[in-house]
Amino acid sequence: MSEKNITIFGEKNQSIPLILDSPHSGTTYPEDFNHQADFMKLRQAEDTYVDELFDFENGEKLGAAMLRAEFPRSYIDTNRSEKDFSPEDLLEDTNHVCDIQFAPSVKSKLGIGLIWLRVPPDGEPMYASKIHPDTLMHRVNQYHRPYHQALQRIMNQTYNRFGKFYHINCHSMQNHASAMSEQPKGTVRPDFVIGDRDGTTSEKDFRDVIVSCLKHLRYDVTVNDPYKGVELVAAYSNPSLHKNSIQVEINRKLYMDEVTREKNDGFDTVKKNLKIVLQEVKNWISKKQGE
Repeated sequence: MSEKNITIFGEKNQSIPLILDSPHSGTTYPEDFNHQADFMKLRQAEDTYVDELFDFENGEKLGAAMLRAEFPRSYIDTNRSEKDFSPEDLLEDTNHVCDIQFAPSVKSKLGIGLIWLRVPPDGEPMYASKIHPDTLMHRVNQYHRPYHQALQRIMNQTYNRFGKFYHINCHSMQNHASAMSEQPKGTVRPDFVIGDRDGTTSEKDFRDVIVSCLKHLRYDVTVNDPYKGVELVAAYSNPSLHKNSIQVEINRKLYMDEVTREKNDGFDTVKKNLKIVLQEVKNWISKKQGE
C-alpha cells in the first residue's frame, strides 16, 4: 500500500503482532529541499538499503506489517519529536503558522534535530539562511505527521487484534563516530546496537531474543550503547501494556561502502542473517501467543 511519501507492506495480510519500520532509508529528495550541501556527502545521512536488508518487499511472507519513509531524514527526521527544533534557528514567525511548542534536545544542538541544519559527516551548514516557518510546517504536515499517524494506525490495529505488538525500528550507523555524534569523533561502533531506552520501551525477553540470535551469528552486539533509541521507540511503547519497541542499528561497513553508497560483498550475508533473526522473532512470538 502506498500513501503520499510513505509505503506500507503486509498490513492487510498481517498474521503476527510484529511491526517493522524504516524511517531513514528514503532516497527520494524533494525538489524544495534547497540545501547547499554536496549531494554525496548529504547521502551519508541515509540509512541506505535498510528496508532491503529487512526485506520489506516480502513482509507478507513473514506475516509482519512494515512501514517505510520514501523521503530522506536530512529533509525532516521522523525519528525526532516535532518539538525537537531550536527556535533561534527559525526565521521570525510573523504569520504565526507554527503550532508547535519547541523543546530542542541535544540532537538539535548537534544540528540533527527535526530538520537537519548540519551536513554529515563534518557538520558544515546545510542552508544559507534560517528556516522559514512555512517551510518547517510544510515538512511537518506533509511528511512527519503522516508517517507517525501511519505507524500509530498500524500499532493500534495490531494491538486491537492481538492484544500486544512487537515493534522493530530499523536503522544503520556509520562505522566511526563523526563530528556530529554524541561520541568522540572516530569512535568505532560495533556490528549491531540494540536499544530499548534502558529497558523502558520493551519486555526484556523481546530484546534478548534479538541480541541472542545476532550473537549466535557471531556479530559484535551491544545494548543501549551508544544508541538507546529515540522518538519512534519512545513515543508509542508501553511494555506494561505489551506495547514493545526495540531499535536495531546495523553497522554500514557490514554491507556497503559508506562513501559511494554501493553495496559491498557482505550485503547478501547480512540480509540472509537478518532473515534468520526475523524468523527467530516470529517463532518466539508464535510461542508466546500459544502460552
